[in-house]
This record gives sequence, C-alpha cells and structure tokens, in this order.
Amino acid sequence: MTQAPTAVGQPHTALRRLHAVRRRFTEETQAAIRAGTYSWRHSLQLRVGTTTVLVAGMVVLVIGILLVDQVAGGILQAKKQAAVGQAQIGVPSAVGVLATVDAGAIDDVNDAQRRITANLTASGGSAGLFSIVIESTSVNGTTTPTSLIPGSLRRAVQAGNLAVQYAAVRETPGSKTLVRGLIVGEPVRARTGVFELYYLFPLTAEQQTIALIQRTVLLSGLALVLLVLAIALLVIRQVVRPVRVAAETAGRLAGGDLAQRIKVRGTDDIARLGQSFNDMAGSLQRQIRRLEDLSRLQRRFTSDVSHELRTPLTTIRMASELLYANRGQFAPELGRSAELLRAELDRFEALLADLLEISRYDAGVANLESETADLRGVVTSTVDANRSLADRHGTEIVVRAPQRPVTADMDSRRVERILRNLVANALDHGEGRPVVITIGCDDHAVAVTVRDHGLGLKPGEAGLVFNRFWRGDASRSRLTGGTGLGLAISLEDARLHDGWLQAWGERGRGAQFRLTLPRQAGHTLMSSPLPLNPDDRDEDDDE
Repeated sequence: MTQAPTAVGQPHTALRRLHAVRRRFTEETQAAIRAGTYSWRHSLQLRVGTTTVLVAGMVVLVIGILLVDQVAGGILQAKKQAAVGQAQIGVPSAVGVLATVDAGAIDDVNDAQRRITANLTASGGSAGLFSIVIESTSVNGTTTPTSLIPGSLRRAVQAGNLAVQYAAVRETPGSKTLVRGLIVGEPVRARTGVFELYYLFPLTAEQQTIALIQRTVLLSGLALVLLVLAIALLVIRQVVRPVRVAAETAGRLAGGDLAQRIKVRGTDDIARLGQSFNDMAGSLQRQIRRLEDLSRLQRRFTSDVSHELRTPLTTIRMASELLYANRGQFAPELGRSAELLRAELDRFEALLADLLEISRYDAGVANLESETADLRGVVTSTVDANRSLADRHGTEIVVRAPQRPVTADMDSRRVERILRNLVANALDHGEGRPVVITIGCDDHAVAVTVRDHGLGLKPGEAGLVFNRFWRGDASRSRLTGGTGLGLAISLEDARLHDGWLQAWGERGRGAQFRLTLPRQAGHTLMSSPLPLNPDDRDEDDDE
C-alpha cells in the first residue's frame, strides 16, 4: 500500500510568512513614526495646529461637561420638584379612595390603585406621565411587581417620610421595557391600615432632552475647535510664509547667490523684518566682495612676488655657491659669513616654494595625481629623509606598522610632504625623546599618527597649529628654521585627498598629529582607524 505524502514543510512556511508579515508591519510602523517625527520637527504649522486642537479641545471639553452637567441637573431637579408636587397633590384623593379598602384584600387594593391613577391623571399636573403602585405590609401581592420599588425607598416610606429615589421603572404601564425613572413614595393612612403610595415617573423624555443637549454641545464643540484650528492655521500661515521666504533666501545667499533679496510689501513688523534682512544681505554682499578683492590682490601679490624673486635669487644663489666653495681661502669671519649666507638662502628658497604652493591652493589650481600606493613605503621614505635631522636631535624614530600592505588611493608626493612636515615638527619639539610613527587601517580608511613626547600644546593650541605663520613658542631655540607654512600646506594636501589632518596635545605630555585618508578616492570619511588621543598604555610603551 502506498502512503500519501505529508506536508511537513507547511508549518515552517506559515511561520516564515508570519515573521515576514510581522517584520514588514514593524518596518512600516517605524517608517511612519520617523515620518511623523520629521514632520513634527520641521513643520511649524503642524505643531501650532496640533497644539491649538489640543488646547481648544480641552477647553471645549471642560466647558461642555460643565454645561451639560448644569443643564441635566436643572432638568432632573425640575422633574423631581414636579414629581414631589404631584405626589403631594394626590394625597387627599388617595386617602379618600383607600378609606374603605381592606389592606388584606388584593382585589380591593388593585381596584383602588386603578381609581387613584385615573383620578390623578384626570387632575393633570406638570410632572408628566406616571404610574402608581400601592404597597402595604398587609398585602401579600399586587398586580404590579413590588421588585421595582427599592427596599431602601420602602423603608424610608414605612418610617412615615416622603422619599424620592432614582431607579428603573417600566416605560409604560404593562410594558416589560425598563427605563431610568424617578420614584416618589409617601405613606397614606386609612381606616383599614397604612398604605405606601408610590409614583413611578419614567424619565424617557428628560433623557432624550439631555441626549439632544449632549449631541448639540458635542457638535458645537467640534465646530468650534475646527473654527479655531482654521483661524490658527490662517494666522500662522500669514506669519510662517514670510519666514519661509526669508529662510529660502538665506539659503540661496549661503549658496553664493549674493544678489538674492526678499520682496517687501507693506510697513508692518514682517515688512520691517524683510527690510532689515535685505539691508543685512546688502551689507554682507559688500563686505564679501571687498574681502574677495583683498584676498585676490593678496594672492596675486604673493604669487607675483614669489615668481619675481626667482630670478634675482638664482643669481644670488650662484654667487653664494661660489663664495661657499672658496670659503677655505677666506678669513674665518668671512668663511662663517659664507656658510650663513648659504643656509639663509636655503631657508629663503623653501619659503618661496611654500608661498608658491599656498598661492596654488588659494587660486584653486592644485591638482591631485592619485594612484594606489602602500602607505608603509611612503612612511619609510619619510623616515629616511629625516634620518640626518633625527641624528642631529639625538632622537630615535620608532615605526609601528602592520605586516600586511596598507594601500590607498593617494598622491604619494603630497602625502610624503605631509609626513615630512609632521616628522620634522615632532623632531623639532620632541625634546630628544623618541618619536613614534603608527600606521593603521580598516576597510574604509588608512591613518598615520606622529607622536612626540616634548613640551606639548597648551589648551586651544591644537586648533591653531595649522594657521599660517603660527608659532607655539617663539622664544624656543630650534635646530631647523621652518617657514611657518608647513602645517598649513599639509592641511591643504590632506583636504585635497578628502582626508583629515588633526592635532592633539597636552602640556608636559607632548603632541600627536593624525593623518586619515580614504582608501578609495571620493569616499567620505566617517571615522579613523587610529585614535587621536593616545591612551596611557601606548604612552608607557613609547617611553
């Protein structure tokens, strides 16, 4: 016999579908929450409208509750007074009918109940429709169930008092439908005993009136809230619209369109705000153009002077080389002067080269020749180039590099120039202590830190070291004569790679510079593989 296959995978399929539906519902809910949060944060009209609806709704709700409560209380109080009056009017008629009724005869009591009802109904009154129930401790039963009369009310009437209580009554005599009602009870003394006379007033009409009032108040409240919301939105629109125009105009101004202005209409506060904005924009435009002209003149002057000095500098260089080559034939004083002349010419040429490089960046003509290279090789070239300077400082250079290649898209010439400036700066300020170069990488970036253990930086100086011609301590003696532009050029080189060049330092703990570059050209950096602030463990190891 062949057994039919069982669908073993169906429960798992249903479970996966359930998880998929739940995940999709969660994602849609989160997306809705994010959209709502974004709209709430960025829409002034939404915030004002929501706040207006909430405040107006609360006020209307409180007023509506108080109003309905007062009206309903008044209606029920009037009904109660009319019912009590009706009961007091019916006492003489009830006494006359019950005078000859035997309290123990059920039929007599029922007949008396019908006659009293007919007499009181014919007499009229302001209490409205009602029915009558007669009870007595001598009566074993009546045509109207006694369960409609609450026990607490009967006890109060049996004590000889006129009592009133809200309870469920029949909508009409003989009906099985129970509605909210008002029962008024009073004792009636007759020759044959003491009877309890109860008036059962259904409050159907009053309840309908109260319900109509509640609906009217509710609809009126909603209409009022909507009206207040419409007025608030209209008012806020008149205020927000000029603000939005001002924000858009300010955005275009920030984007470089300095000719943007706000159209001013009228003489109100918004118009004065727009006019003040236009005056501010005009002043900014004039100042920016003036600064651009000054900057352009400064860059042109720097570039022209740097180029023009090349020709006489070449002649002076030739003469200084001749003097330096024959310094042994001069007197000691003249020989020393020839050496100083050559050293200062070297420094002057370096300054001219840096000025020309800065002028290229200022003019926006610096080009990046990017190719994939191993950062370890660039660091090795940098260390070799600064070996003689390290020997003169008596400083050890320690390189910490991973075993695997650390490749990235870079302009090796510019990156090596950055590292040479950082290493030379560390050697110059390291107080003869070891300079540590650390290389790190991750999937998105490569980084190099250059750490010295010298005097360090004062608070706030980490943001100033990249300024042009900035000196941390001009009184300190140094073996190298920098131009004051090395770190500024290094920062521009790093920015040209879409990278970071950052500084950290503390007085007495030294300083650390970190260069971070993206592994692929054009990628945006989000983090660095190496920390900017060295931890205590690394510091202890370095020392």
